[in-house]
Amino acid sequence: MVVKKWGTLLLSLSLVLAIAACGKSNGNGASNAPSSGAASTESAASETASQAAEEEELVPEAGAKLVVWEAQEQVEYMKAVGAEFEKQYGVPVTVEQVAGGDQGSRLSTDGPSKTAADILTLPHDQIGLAVKAGLLLPNDVYEEETRNDNVETAVTASSQGGVLYGYPKSVETYALFYNKDLFPEPPKTWDEIIKFAETFNDPAQKKYTIMWEFVGYYSYPFIASYGGYMFGDNNTNANDIGLNKGDTVQGFEFLRSLKKILPMNAGDISYDVKTQLFKEGKLALNVDGPWSVAAFKDSVNFGVAPLPKFPNGKDSISFSGVKSYYVNAYTSYPVAARMFAHFASSKENQLKNFEMTGAIPANKEAGEDPKIKDDPFVSGFFQQFANSHPMSSVPGTDLAWEALKATFISLWDDPKLDIKTSLDKMVQTIQDGLAAR
Repeated sequence: MVVKKWGTLLLSLSLVLAIAACGKSNGNGASNAPSSGAASTESAASETASQAAEEEELVPEAGAKLVVWEAQEQVEYMKAVGAEFEKQYGVPVTVEQVAGGDQGSRLSTDGPSKTAADILTLPHDQIGLAVKAGLLLPNDVYEEETRNDNVETAVTASSQGGVLYGYPKSVETYALFYNKDLFPEPPKTWDEIIKFAETFNDPAQKKYTIMWEFVGYYSYPFIASYGGYMFGDNNTNANDIGLNKGDTVQGFEFLRSLKKILPMNAGDISYDVKTQLFKEGKLALNVDGPWSVAAFKDSVNFGVAPLPKFPNGKDSISFSGVKSYYVNAYTSYPVAARMFAHFASSKENQLKNFEMTGAIPANKEAGEDPKIKDDPFVSGFFQQFANSHPMSSVPGTDLAWEALKATFISLWDDPKLDIKTSLDKMVQTIQDGLAAR
């Protein structure tokens, strides 16, 4: 945790530049900074950084106290990390529960009003808009250490425009959780699943063979395994939308055919619903991610395997992502916040996160730890990770998520809708939204 004088001097400069940038107009005549004097804030930040530069180690601001946003499944882990950070540095840490998917949007409104957390977690597909809006501070002081310690994919995903912003936390994709009492061996194809459902399903008793949430993230295999994609050039070119290309109509036709083994409306299938059913043994197969491993360890005899092959013979192609800690550009304690983000993303804490929640580390040394290499669940995610597409982080990804979710739900719930017309309309909606920005 030692940062020598050159690093602290770099911080001093970056703080001045960051705070000065926050005071500039956002192009609409409105200042991104709070109404209190930007000059005095800049001066105070420079003074704090200069004082820290006199020390051999980076020192948090006097009176610093931090707020961290965390998703429900990560709260207890983060409370433990916060307590250890306070023990070592004397900076109290408050953990507030905010759903993972809501943290980015909350930051866009609460950041400028100075009511957002100092540190939050974002999946890498959300950082494009956050960076464009000036909501995140770069990971500058700990950049070299972060690049050396974590897998390259995680570092790249936590960057935007060649600038590193994130402090990698975990890598992830989703896979097939299977109840070993019902499936001694995991099914390898959708045909096996459909056949099993013929004798297992009993909607009156709330017994179902398989469930997944009807959002673009989990439903993406029905597109990607049939030749479609979100954006071109490995999800970096928002001018090339591929959600209606290839044989995606065929993919959606197969999706619709599964209504016979999952006779529920999309809106009735939630994380809480399928988690409870899986715990009760009423759901045989659950499409979920490593963050849910801990929820089942004490209640279900289960394993994790790659997603099933499709009738066209193709592997299921999932979305994969990287979650990292980010520092709010409007934090009142940029030194302490940087220190905490770095502390929370250490090898030791990534392993702690794995032990408490099942999150797969991005740290290279942690990945070689026997706890990871010998874990019976992680191998299933790693196998699926090999058949995944990294999520896009370009501005416009949010429009694609919204349109995808609406389209999946409407085509599943209403069998009368024409698939090709719906897909073309979805792509046009995304294009119109991009053009309006």
